[in-house]
Amino acid sequence: MELALKNPIAPTTRSFLKPKPKVKSLRVFNLKCISSLSSADVAAAVVVERPWKTSDARLVLEDGSVWRAKSFGARGTQVGEVVFNTSLTGYQEILTDPSYAGQFVLMTNPHIGNTGVNFDDEESRQCFLAGLVIRSLSISTSNWRCTKELGDYLLERNIMGIYDVDTRAITRRLRQDGSLVGVLTTEESKTDEDLLKMSRSWDIVGIDLISGVSCTAPYEWADKTDPEWDFNCEGRGKIYHVIAYDFGIKNNILRRLASYGCKITVVPSNWPASETLKMKPDGVLFSNGPGDPSAVPYAVETVKELLGKVPVFGICMGHQLLGQALGGRTFKMKFGHHGGNHPVRNLLANRVEISAQNHNYAVDPASLPEGVEVTHVNLNDGSCAGLAFPALNVMSLQYHPEASPGPHDSDSVFGEFMELMKKVKQKA
Repeated sequence: MELALKNPIAPTTRSFLKPKPKVKSLRVFNLKCISSLSSADVAAAVVVERPWKTSDARLVLEDGSVWRAKSFGARGTQVGEVVFNTSLTGYQEILTDPSYAGQFVLMTNPHIGNTGVNFDDEESRQCFLAGLVIRSLSISTSNWRCTKELGDYLLERNIMGIYDVDTRAITRRLRQDGSLVGVLTTEESKTDEDLLKMSRSWDIVGIDLISGVSCTAPYEWADKTDPEWDFNCEGRGKIYHVIAYDFGIKNNILRRLASYGCKITVVPSNWPASETLKMKPDGVLFSNGPGDPSAVPYAVETVKELLGKVPVFGICMGHQLLGQALGGRTFKMKFGHHGGNHPVRNLLANRVEISAQNHNYAVDPASLPEGVEVTHVNLNDGSCAGLAFPALNVMSLQYHPEASPGPHDSDSVFGEFMELMKKVKQKA
């Protein structure tokens, strides 16, 4: 085990474009755990400075506030939309969720990094988020599956991170004012005014982020999770063939489909509907993904062409694209839903389910045509959390039934999709 010792520092400060005070650099060291060493080893222990924990950093928000912190991971300057996530666990799944492309993720849980990272908990093999904002970075890592420390993991993937910043104060600001664009930098040459100008000249609305996270060619999905701790056993055989449109799909969606007996072909976001129909699938899944659904009209057209020809299931971004394809309207929420503790009422089953959610846009149910049913409602704000159009064999959820991280209350929706495909297949 490694232990890191750091010099005491002053409390985190923030300002509103005031001259930057000189802050003494942190020095962070690695020491081997004395309890596991002989006296000779202790005497020979080498102190190694960890440079990725010593740089000063600034996060400048578009409202003019400047938040000073310490950096870890990559260095440089990055711009993105700042959102907060209320999950208590699962930071690695969050880091590798492509839906966070273009965003800084602020974790409201104060202590992050104590379990390290590992290969099997990744939701994609790349990190697409702009950066990670946390209060306290764990000085040690201890988990039986851990293969790497969080800071080293971010550094390898060129992702910026900051800690020792008042995340609760930033969360209150986001909750009150809505999501804000921010610029994170470790470069001393950039002034606060330069960073403020940069934050106010960038906007996530209207940007096609999906094309940057989607696969570029179709492939047959196979689970590479270590079977020693794989809880998504494919024990039902390959009963249904599902085409999964990759708008930024999470691995656990594919695992859950496979566990219910699906052979899965993953296709790019711009894959033509005509090519999908040639493959004669039993069903089509429209996945989660980042950004503004109105910025990808090509995807909406694909959804329209497939409606009524094959059973479809939309998750998160897929739900929003289905809403638009059915004639509805989507809108940007004040600060979105990001976390693993959102209560949802399942109107079909008349029960409350705790859900994992990650979205900044929602479907306006008042804009939907006759025949489209609202099946789930978010109990925090009353927003639409699920849709169905039985006449066209359509079903969708705004949130993540596959969890990862989060509760599994809504996992049964995958079984409902299987029943929908079975019903249509029997009628054919």
